[in-house]
Amino acid sequence: MSNAAVLMLCNVVDLSILKALQVLIIQTFSEIREQVLLFRQQRMSQFDRIYRKILLTKFFTKGWGKPEDLKRIFEFRKILSNREKCQHLIPEDYPIHIEKESIQKDYKILEGHFESPLKSLLPGIMPKSTEIARFQVILPNQWKTNLKPVCLHLAGTGDHYFWRRRNFMALPLLKEGIGSIILENPYYGTRKPKEQLRSSLHSVSDLFVMGGALILESKALFHWCERQGFGPLGITGISMGGNMASLAATNWHKPISLIPCLSWSTASSVFTQGVMSGAIPWEVLQRQYYADEIYEKEIRELLVSPEDHYKSAYSIGQEFARTATDLTSDNDYEGIHFQLDKKLGNLSLETSSAASQKQQSRSIKKNEANQARNQNIDSIENPTASVMHNNYESENQTGSTGQVFSKSSRSDQNLLDNISKQNDSQSRSYATNSISKSLVQKLKHPQVERSTVISKSSVEKESSTILQQKAVDFMRGVMDECTHLGNFSIPVDTELIIIIAAKHDSYVPRDNVLNLSNLWPGSEVRYIDTGHIMAFIFNHNVFRQAVIDSFKKQIKKYYS
Repeated sequence: MSNAAVLMLCNVVDLSILKALQVLIIQTFSEIREQVLLFRQQRMSQFDRIYRKILLTKFFTKGWGKPEDLKRIFEFRKILSNREKCQHLIPEDYPIHIEKESIQKDYKILEGHFESPLKSLLPGIMPKSTEIARFQVILPNQWKTNLKPVCLHLAGTGDHYFWRRRNFMALPLLKEGIGSIILENPYYGTRKPKEQLRSSLHSVSDLFVMGGALILESKALFHWCERQGFGPLGITGISMGGNMASLAATNWHKPISLIPCLSWSTASSVFTQGVMSGAIPWEVLQRQYYADEIYEKEIRELLVSPEDHYKSAYSIGQEFARTATDLTSDNDYEGIHFQLDKKLGNLSLETSSAASQKQQSRSIKKNEANQARNQNIDSIENPTASVMHNNYESENQTGSTGQVFSKSSRSDQNLLDNISKQNDSQSRSYATNSISKSLVQKLKHPQVERSTVISKSSVEKESSTILQQKAVDFMRGVMDECTHLGNFSIPVDTELIIIIAAKHDSYVPRDNVLNLSNLWPGSEVRYIDTGHIMAFIFNHNVFRQAVIDSFKKQIKKYYS
């Protein structure tokens, strides 16, 4: 080989080595970057968890609330969620009283009150202290244009009175020519029941009363704004206030700017997956749910969750039922551990070694269990539910705009009700019902054959965990029923919606729930690279900018 050929070969080898080194360096830096991002995510999410642990307050310490109240609320939700049905629920001249006006250098503050419309629509549902709605109006002394844009601000968890929203949102927005109305939530500030500790709502039903009241009170204030010549109109809120603002916007019959901050499509993930789930006394909820069968036999039948229609909960339930039957067919009770998968909300079962039994007894029990299993699977595998589910999805895809999961025709409504009942009875309940009943029976009647004797403590542990899972499932169901935006009408113009979300939010998990931008096509989602608490503390400028941008969109589209 000539010297020139050797030199050329060396150059080629050197070039290959350099390219390999370059690729290796790029891959190394990419891996380092991913690790740094992962560390930041974990750190931000961890801060949310640490902050929640510092707060010792508990929510829903008195349980679910009165069953009759829950039934009334859920029935009323069916009306409230349909914008067309309740368009005239609040008269345009609904009485609003201004009791005080104070003039500052560049702005003025009005203070007013009115009776919450929910008081007359659902008599007796509101505590006395919550029946009068109080609000402040922050207006510039001189409007910048002939338009008078006004944004309504709803309170997040712990946001009592007016000062926080006034100083961090309303007054800065005045510089952009946007006025504000600050509405005090029921159960907060001057509307807080005397026996309530800070923001700790006593019952789950209190949250739904708060939501229903705010929807109607916002509607009354929007009518008042139009009578005063204010417009365009908008609504915003942070955290819980963001979800409440979204619910209120679905009920307004005209285009409106909507800016939900640090909230998502449903509150169910907040209380079953997020760090707030640790602030709930599940033992209390579990005892109430088990003690009164009305929760499962009557109230559960009223629940509608959009999540059920989009996910294969039916097939998940079938798989769980088969797995549970397989495990129990050998009487392998001892060592079965139920673990709650918080991401999917399902039960997974892990088995350890079964107690040794005589071969003859084992085969007899196996045959009996197999016969029972075949009967169970025959009853579970109902093809009608699957056909109905597919029919519903095809109907929904070709349906008109408006409410996503409630059709105007009676036949569609009946179909929806049937699907809801199938989902509730099959994908959530049938497996845990059959197992928990058998376990409870064993606790009540311990006189069994020696070959089937099981550890009482093991059964009690398993039964307790199943009941806890039922409480979690019921919580998910009631929260979806009243707070899931898929159960409500779509806002008139989704292009005016700007959603602010924290990428690493441990308070409002977005995993395994419907994407809000999919529920509201045309809306915009802006992400903050932080957790929930840090976003709330340091990013009010981001929230305000979203309000400003949404109003600009509305002015350009409807007022130019």
